[in-house]
Amino acid sequence: MLQLKNIVKNYKLAGEDVPALRGIDIEFRENEFVSILGPSGCGKTTLLNIIGGLDRYTSGDLNINGRSTKEYKDRDWDTYRNRSIGFVFQTYNLISHQTALSNVELALTLSGVSKTERRKRAVEALNKVGLSDQLKKKPNQMSGGQMQRVAIARALVNNPDILLADEPTGALDTETSLQIMILLKEIAHDRLVIMVTHNPDLANEYSTRIVKLLDGQVIGDSNPYDSKDEKKKESKAAGKKQKTSMSFGTALSLSFNNLITKKARTFLTSFAGSIGIIGIALILSLQSGVQAYISNVESDALSTYPLVIEDQSMDMEAMMTLMMDVGSRNHAPHELDKVYSNDIMTDMIKTFSEQQKKNDLAEFKRFLESGESDILSLTNSIQYGYSIKPQIYKANTAEGVLRVNPSKVFEEMGMGQMMSMPGAESMSAMQGMGGAGLSVNVWTELLGNQALLDAQYDVIAGGWPQNFNEVVLVVNERNEISDMTLYSLGLKDQDEIEEMMKDLMSGKAAATTASSSTYTYDELMALTFKLVMNTDYFTKTDGVWQDKREDVVFLKRLVDDSLDLKVVGIVRPSEESVSGSISGTVGYTSALTEYVISQANDSEIVKEQLANPDINVFTGKSFSDKTAQVDLSALTPEEQAYLASLSEEERAAVLASGSESANDTYDRNLSQFGYVDREKPSSIRLYPIDFDSKEAVSQIIANYNQRQKDAGHEEFVINYSDMVKLLMSSVTSIIDVISYVLIAFVAISLVVSSIMIGIITYISVLERTKEIGILRSIGASKRDISSVFNAETLVIGLVSGAIGILTTLLLSLPINAIIKSIAGISGVSALPPLGAVILVALSMMLTVIAGLIPSRIAAKKDPVVALRTE
Repeated sequence: MLQLKNIVKNYKLAGEDVPALRGIDIEFRENEFVSILGPSGCGKTTLLNIIGGLDRYTSGDLNINGRSTKEYKDRDWDTYRNRSIGFVFQTYNLISHQTALSNVELALTLSGVSKTERRKRAVEALNKVGLSDQLKKKPNQMSGGQMQRVAIARALVNNPDILLADEPTGALDTETSLQIMILLKEIAHDRLVIMVTHNPDLANEYSTRIVKLLDGQVIGDSNPYDSKDEKKKESKAAGKKQKTSMSFGTALSLSFNNLITKKARTFLTSFAGSIGIIGIALILSLQSGVQAYISNVESDALSTYPLVIEDQSMDMEAMMTLMMDVGSRNHAPHELDKVYSNDIMTDMIKTFSEQQKKNDLAEFKRFLESGESDILSLTNSIQYGYSIKPQIYKANTAEGVLRVNPSKVFEEMGMGQMMSMPGAESMSAMQGMGGAGLSVNVWTELLGNQALLDAQYDVIAGGWPQNFNEVVLVVNERNEISDMTLYSLGLKDQDEIEEMMKDLMSGKAAATTASSSTYTYDELMALTFKLVMNTDYFTKTDGVWQDKREDVVFLKRLVDDSLDLKVVGIVRPSEESVSGSISGTVGYTSALTEYVISQANDSEIVKEQLANPDINVFTGKSFSDKTAQVDLSALTPEEQAYLASLSEEERAAVLASGSESANDTYDRNLSQFGYVDREKPSSIRLYPIDFDSKEAVSQIIANYNQRQKDAGHEEFVINYSDMVKLLMSSVTSIIDVISYVLIAFVAISLVVSSIMIGIITYISVLERTKEIGILRSIGASKRDISSVFNAETLVIGLVSGAIGILTTLLLSLPINAIIKSIAGISGVSALPPLGAVILVALSMMLTVIAGLIPSRIAAKKDPVVALRTE
């Protein structure tokens, strides 16, 4: 069964070979109790380790069941130790963090035995050695004899062919030693037991054979055996060829139990390993929070400064560049003997003239609605503007008729024509300051994206408009509305403004006796206004239409009978909103605009004018008739005032000049009726989702323009001003710089964390060296040892990641509080859930990578040396 042929074992010591065994020739029977005696240093333990496959012989041969082991590989030795050998050591060599039952089960897990079967067999083995009541105890809770019995049960549980005992009674008292010897003698009835001992009395009493060693040689054998004298038997080991393998679950259990026994140190180790994760998590939290804040800023900014394309546009960027260059441009050199004209005004007028462009918005609208591009997915909203303003009046006409939109207050201040200039739509957002500032547009159409409105504003009373005749009031973050808006809406007496303007024009100190006012939510929610259709100003008499806007009685009756507009809510910019999309103080929905257009387009006067494009409905005569070309009744109050200010000669010249064509007069009639061709918007406002989307939208417009140029349709090319680019051109660069800095910090944290985990794992290898020897002695392979420490690093990585995430979440609370108190921005540190999961996974991956070298070192440890480690 077991034969040693001229076994020689030399150790390297200081570069020289030191002999431990000097040619051992011995054979053993399949079942006998052999005691090996000899003085210390004679080679007893070395011989036992070579028989058990823990150590390798230098020369000679070890035959197992007639098979030479010269060609054995590591995996063969592992299988041999696990299935054919059982070890019992003087110092027990139990794994301290495992229970008695788990220690015994360990050998079975390497054999691939199912959980139920190995539990059953382990219990049976412990019962056999008399420890049925000690299953759940750990080694430090047991006596020496009990621990040795656990070691014997572990050695027997896999039913090995050979049991090797190295001084099994060396650390026991006499009584316990006798019990262990009796147990070993019983075991020797059906298997080979080889025991190394210094006690000849015990050997002589219980052994069936005594082998004596001296200086690495056999000097005596009480019952020698030669297999040539007996008929060769079939090996008991037949069929035991299956390779051993430790499951990852077992490796994980070993490492987890080891870490649990050192809770404080495991926590401190994990916390040390989590420092890098905490740093990364905090950076990710701040980056995520800042990115979310930037996204909100982008969304808010783009809702305040959308891409505005007007039918009459002006390249504001080019114009501003040229204007700034007017005073500094290099002129042709000239002598200083005369005074020369510096044509600043001429250049400015030329610049204005050159930058005015005509856009065909009808064609561009068809492109947007055709679905040829994915522009809808890149925008929060697309709004089409038309050259109409709802005619809105104060509901109470008891003290006179007051129009609140378009506001007469701004007309009296000389601001009435401001918004008719080319480029005014692009600059309108710069005029408005929500509900707090001075805005020419008191009444404004709401953005068609309710989610964005909800994100930008808090409803403090009522709700958002749901119907076309409902409006909402906008106050600033301090619940204020500008006095100019209050005057415009008729909540304050407009006579006060007139008086102040008169004083201002006359050079007097303006009277500012007007007191501040306060209003309850209920008072503001009770406000109603009247919507008058443009076409309602005109009545038909004797076949022609007359403008009745100057008829006070008619106008009062018209307002009283008109549609009510109700204030249904009051909103305030939210604390997290950087800017708002509502540039005025009163917001109405696009449904109101659509209602006004529909009413005008379906009116009798509009239908009549459209049906007779050559006839002026106010005169019943052709537009080409010079006598009827200039219709004073159709002029605006400003135009009438302008004519009145001229001398008779000048006025006659203007009236006779026919400065307007017939077509212009026809268009002007339709315009004052409020007629709108829905396919020909006067402006298009694009609200990109963020800056990346804005760039994509700009590229879509550029591609559209290039396609029109290639097709020879220069008239369809779109010109517009990108106010966001003009105002925030450096934002992208700043974000990139911040990102690069954060990435650098992350890289440093990762390196530091990896080095730290590698050191910690190596320390664990040093501490668990004896456990490595124990595992190797019961058949664990080098790969299994690596798995044990990889599992440990995985557990540490998981705990480190969890501690890092938890610590980050806790640190985010004071960080957010500090940033909130300093900058007024909340939720800046916000770790995204997916980021947390990724960081925990990253922590586990890094710890495994960092532990690869230490686990490799552990796998290469000599099991004999490892078992001697204390």
